[in-house]
Amino acid sequence: MRTFVIGDIHGGLLALEQVLKRAEVTTEDTLIFLGDYVDGWSQSVEVIDFLIDLKRKQNCICIRGNHDQLALDWLEERHDDFDEEMWYKHGGKATVEGYAKISADKKKAHIEFLENLQDYYLDDKNRLFVHAGFTNLNGVKWEYFSKLFYWDRTLWETALSLDPKLKPDDVKYPKRFTVYDEVYIGHTPVTRIGKTVPVQKACVWNVDTGAAFRGPLTILNVDTKEYWQSEPLNELYFNEKGRN
Repeated sequence: MRTFVIGDIHGGLLALEQVLKRAEVTTEDTLIFLGDYVDGWSQSVEVIDFLIDLKRKQNCICIRGNHDQLALDWLEERHDDFDEEMWYKHGGKATVEGYAKISADKKKAHIEFLENLQDYYLDDKNRLFVHAGFTNLNGVKWEYFSKLFYWDRTLWETALSLDPKLKPDDVKYPKRFTVYDEVYIGHTPVTRIGKTVPVQKACVWNVDTGAAFRGPLTILNVDTKEYWQSEPLNELYFNEKGRN
């Protein structure tokens, strides 16, 4: 049995099917999805259908992304602290259009799926899987604001700016990077630093390789660090804009 982590999908079902095939995933494998299943390409509804079905076949851990929460807020008509116009511009338009075509029963099943997403997953090897990050120096169990699990960018920004010569036992070393052996995140695409492959900084592995834009989707074996990628999403969905 292998354990894989999958980056942000953003409605790109074609890419998800491609990476699962390229990694030769079987029903014996565990799949950890880092969130942001929706918003971007045209198949947000189909991605959630696929994940609901996949969870019936094998062990799947589905983490909550900020776009998943935005979609849930919209589906449940919660408008407090929700800039619907901004969401619409950042991928929500494709999600709205997708949900206009489905039955009430299917929409209800999707709401249930989104409501039951996990804020994070901590495995028995002290490896943390979370969409965005956390801010409490003692770890996720002491986080003050749960929204930061799917909105925080400071964990990744700190990892990027950290002097690689600084050792974990140094008094200046960020305590957040000593709590877990490894932390796997999405949320902030590595394309922002000119990369399209998973990037490790300190103990943090960023697996969002820009599938919402012009990058590929990535699946990574968390034990061996071997990874597989789809074709760039703008090529798979050549007649769409995604979030570009």
